[in-house]
Amino acid sequence: MNKRSIIFGILSIVVMIAIFMFSAKDGNESTDQSLKVGMTIGRITVKNFEELPKEKQISFAKKINYAVRKSAHFTEYMMLGFMLAGFFTGIKKLKRRIQLPSAWIAGTLYAFTDELHQMFVPGRACRLFDVMIDSSGVLTGVLVMTVILFISELRRKTVKKNSKEKTI
Repeated sequence: MNKRSIIFGILSIVVMIAIFMFSAKDGNESTDQSLKVGMTIGRITVKNFEELPKEKQISFAKKINYAVRKSAHFTEYMMLGFMLAGFFTGIKKLKRRIQLPSAWIAGTLYAFTDELHQMFVPGRACRLFDVMIDSSGVLTGVLVMTVILFISELRRKTVKKNSKEKTI
């Protein structure tokens, strides 16, 4: 295991802890947090949002609450997928064709256990649909890392090729 893998392993654990902490919030806390995000989105995207009556501001936040919550699921798991891909690609004992699928599988398994965890949190539920959103986020993070690694590898080969041509 190389230095990069260790760093991405630590970052993966940090993201998992953050996800666990979000999931440990009861239903009311979680909803309040999502509504605050909705209000912030309103302030950024709706002209004169702050001048609207408070009821209309809250109504806006409630209308977009579902999208905010599902986007949060996707985003936090996309970050996890990116970190896990960085971790698994640094394990040289794993064959290359196994590294990235391993990252996706590990992230998806974590999503499943996280949903199970939510069954025991008041006001929260275990939803298969959320696991699918989370798994999609993990896959996206893995794909982003794949593209970065591919570009990095191409660059390395180009630099190596150019340096060989200059020595000739």
